[in-house]
Amino acid sequence: MSKTFEIAVFAGDGIGPEITDPTVKILRAMSDASNEYSLNFQDLPAGAAHYAATGESLPKDSMDAARQADAILLSAMGLPDVRYADGTEISPQIDLRKELTLFAGVRPVTVREGQRGPLSLPKGKEIDFVLIRESTEGLFYSQGCGEITNDEARETLLITRDISEKLFKFAFELAGNRKKAGRGPGRVTCVDKANVFRAFAFFRELFDQEALRNPDLVADHAYVDATALWMVQKPWDFDVLVTENMFGDILSDLGAGLMGGLGLAPSADIGLEHAVFQPCHGSAPDIAGHGLANPFAMILSAAMMLDWLGIKHSNEALVADGNRLREAVERVVARGKTLTRDLGGTSGTDDAAAAVQALVAMETV
Repeated sequence: MSKTFEIAVFAGDGIGPEITDPTVKILRAMSDASNEYSLNFQDLPAGAAHYAATGESLPKDSMDAARQADAILLSAMGLPDVRYADGTEISPQIDLRKELTLFAGVRPVTVREGQRGPLSLPKGKEIDFVLIRESTEGLFYSQGCGEITNDEARETLLITRDISEKLFKFAFELAGNRKKAGRGPGRVTCVDKANVFRAFAFFRELFDQEALRNPDLVADHAYVDATALWMVQKPWDFDVLVTENMFGDILSDLGAGLMGGLGLAPSADIGLEHAVFQPCHGSAPDIAGHGLANPFAMILSAAMMLDWLGIKHSNEALVADGNRLREAVERVVARGKTLTRDLGGTSGTDDAAAAVQALVAMETV
C-alpha cells in the first residue's frame, strides 16, 4: 500500500521561494507518478522577512508542525539587513538543528566527468564523497554566549560521548549504504586535530570504538589541515569524512568550491528521528525576483530527502527516485547547456529546473 509522507516546507527569504517552487513541482510530479508513495506538502512561515513583519523568526506553530512532519525541506534563510537585537543573523535552521538534535550535517561533494569546475580531473576520475559535520556542539557550542572581557575573548569547544557515538554510528552506516549502492569502497575517515587537542584525541578514541563494531568497513584518520590539502590534490580518494562542527563548516565550503560553487552544494541535517534538507547557499537578495537563481542545490537537497525517507522507511521507490533526481541534476550540469550565471551559463531558474524535470520525466516513461 502506498504511504503518504508529510513534508514541512519553509520557502525562506530572498531567492528562497524562487528555488523552492520548482523543486516542489518536481517532487509533486514524481509523487503523482509513483504507486509506492505519495508526498503531502505543508508550507510553514519562518525566516528573516517573517521576523521583520511579526517579531518571530520561527513561530511555535511552525516548529510544532516541523516536529510532526516526516521530513523538513528548508530553503535559503536570512537577510543581511534584518538582525536580532544583539546583531546576530536570523537563522531558523540553527534553531531546528538544536531543537531536534540534528547532529549529523551531511554535505555531499560530487563532480562528474565532463563537469566544469576549478580542478582538472585526471582521465577516468570523478569526485564522489560525503563530508559529515557534527552540527550541534564542537566549537559552535557556546555560540552567542562566549566570554568577552577588555583583554580577552573565550569560546568553549564541547565534544560529548553521547553525540559523538551517534555521529560515528551514522557515518559508518552511511559508508555501508554507499558501498552497497556501488558509490564508495566503504571507507570512513575521522578528520581531527588529535595531535594537539585532548578534545580531539577523545573524539578519535570514540571513532575507533565504533570502527571496531564495523569490521567490514575501512576506518582511518586524517588531520584537518592535511585533509584540506588532499581535498585539492586527490579528492577522488575520499569516501565518507566525519569531523567536528567548525572543521566541517570550513571543509564543506571547500567541497562546494570543488564542485564549482555553493549553487551545487546540497545539505542535510539529520538526527535519530528528524531531518532538515537545505541548500548550503544564502538567500542572495540582490538577485531575488529576477529569475536568475540557481535551483540545483535545492533540487539536490530534495533528492537527499527522498533517499533518506526511503532508507528510513524501507521504501525502495523513494530511494530510486532520490537517485534519479540526483542523477538528472548531475547530467544537466555535466552537459553544460542549461547552466545559471553562477556556473558560467545564461539560463534562468525556470529553464534550469525544467531541464532537470524533463530528464526525470523521460526516465519515468
